[in-house]
Amino acid sequence: MLRSLDNLFPADQYPNLLIGLGGVDDAAVYRLNEEQALIQTTDFFTPIVDTPYEFGAIAAANALSDVYAMGGEVLFALNIAAFPPDLPTEILAKILRGGADVVRSAGGAIAGGHTIQDKEPKYGLAVTGMVHPAHILTKGGAVPGDRLVLTKPLGTGTITTALKRDVAEQAHIDAAVASMMRLNRVAARAAQAAGVRAATDITGFGLIGHAHEMAAAGGVRFRIRFDDLPWLPGAWQYAAAWVFAGGAHSNYAFYNGFVAYSRPVEDWQEILLHDPQTSGGLLVAVPADQVAPFQAFCAGQDQQIWVIGDVIAGSGIEIV
Repeated sequence: MLRSLDNLFPADQYPNLLIGLGGVDDAAVYRLNEEQALIQTTDFFTPIVDTPYEFGAIAAANALSDVYAMGGEVLFALNIAAFPPDLPTEILAKILRGGADVVRSAGGAIAGGHTIQDKEPKYGLAVTGMVHPAHILTKGGAVPGDRLVLTKPLGTGTITTALKRDVAEQAHIDAAVASMMRLNRVAARAAQAAGVRAATDITGFGLIGHAHEMAAAGGVRFRIRFDDLPWLPGAWQYAAAWVFAGGAHSNYAFYNGFVAYSRPVEDWQEILLHDPQTSGGLLVAVPADQVAPFQAFCAGQDQQIWVIGDVIAGSGIEIV
């Protein structure tokens, strides 16, 4: 829908808008000078967990993630919220505090915001970040020979759906919440140190959807090793029981046609590859000779990573 507006903002009239409506990427980028460019993004959603503080923290980490997907650092953020008028104020305060604590841990500040009344709570952030114009990470740029690296395990969609259906085990919820609250800041810094140029964060379109966007933007094929994919505890249990968010089926219907399966997988495993993630990790195309330095950087900062595949010539996604 936004692309229909692109002709109103031709690139020759907005030369400092480096990334905007004309491309498919994680955030907008506006050049200030030769060494600084602003990153602007926004995201908000309804509660996916029952605890107000954790909802606020997860929503904030999810919104900040797009800055890290572009290779930047967070400067400040504005709250975006919608709350029912009869919701106790202490609940609202906990949601906002969860978001504020995450922004503070990212080195940024909450500088204001806007709140309206609505029947269902919603919370998120409008985030401003900074990046060097020559060091922007985009969805394009992966080349044959790169290694595909993932920085968080998958499965938040099926686990949070299990929570909503009252069938989730507490240990599985706790692991998913901890993953969703973790920032992608270390991963973004590792990508910059390794000279990475292609990255995205895995969110609502699931692993396959976001991998497809990267592969298409780079004009390459992503070969993903199914057995090397990391999963949160409980993800396979709930997926095998067909506990999926509606978005998983929508993602499957749209993106599965771009996937070639070179190995047998169960029907539920195919859907799980399309599981929509909240505050997922970065998917990074790392030059082969920089994988070891990338791993070392992350290990030194207590950041787990998984090498899940390779970039090859061609198009689409291959599961091997």
